[in-house]
Amino acid sequence: MADPLSPRTDLSLPPLGYGAANVGNLHRALTDEEAHAVLEAAWDAGIRSFDTAPHYGLGLSERRLGAFLATKPRDEFVLSTKVGRLLVANPGGEGSLDLDNGFHVPQTVRREWDFSEAGIRRSLDESLERMGLDRVDLLYLHDPELADLERDLDSGIRALAALKSEGRIRATGLGSMSADALALGAESGALDALMVAGRLTLLEQPALADVVPACERTGTGIVTASVFNSGLLAHDDPSANPRYEYGDAPPEILERATRIADICRAHGVSLPAAALQYTLRIEPVRSVVAGSSRPQQIRQNAEWMRAPIPDALWDDLARDDLIP
Repeated sequence: MADPLSPRTDLSLPPLGYGAANVGNLHRALTDEEAHAVLEAAWDAGIRSFDTAPHYGLGLSERRLGAFLATKPRDEFVLSTKVGRLLVANPGGEGSLDLDNGFHVPQTVRREWDFSEAGIRRSLDESLERMGLDRVDLLYLHDPELADLERDLDSGIRALAALKSEGRIRATGLGSMSADALALGAESGALDALMVAGRLTLLEQPALADVVPACERTGTGIVTASVFNSGLLAHDDPSANPRYEYGDAPPEILERATRIADICRAHGVSLPAAALQYTLRIEPVRSVVAGSSRPQQIRQNAEWMRAPIPDALWDDLARDDLIP
């Protein structure tokens, strides 16, 4: 049995979860049939943890994921979604796409920040309606640093606690790319999990400064996301796809990734396998979430997560100051 996310919940997560932004048409449009094939590949690969958000495709990810999971036994999977962005009507938006946020979907609705208790309850209810399911297991506050961090974190934590005490969710969390926001969430001691996106990877570990120590003090679990650093670590040769933070990788970042890849190659280990497995070596980390819009890539991720990695690889990376 896996360790629970925190002493405040009995919910645990498997090592690998699927992040469902891609079935919300992130970066490229998928048909409903293609999205179903992606999710079926994840299920067939043994993945039983799924993460989504209203933000992903303006609700499309939740609708597609919910339709898929409705065909599976409810007790066989763990589901998380997020709150903080309500979807409200956007008259006239059907003629344009949500490309500023990376999603190939019509802007028939727009996002509206709301971390109030009423807004969070409404967001959860609307997510459940979109998914056609009766509950989620884990509910994250989503990017509160992009609105009013201290105010929204305070109201959001209280709202999540109320939902948990009512039995509507099993665990509470905060998902962000901001180390400052994540550290504040951990220091509160009120959350079960943080989704640390891009701040704790094989390439760079800024979350080790404040976030991880705060989680260790408060017993808060960590779920890591964006562990491929937007694609830079997703291939054995980083120069083949030098994307970083959704843009071109700076020369010093590409050079560091190439050094890591060279050491992986010397040990006969695929760079993406090392990237997927690295954060699970850090004690508060309970699970890794990875997404893809291609079934073969999902099957490959599951294989990489099971690939044997010798301790000598981690020792050599540490010796060259590439990881702590």
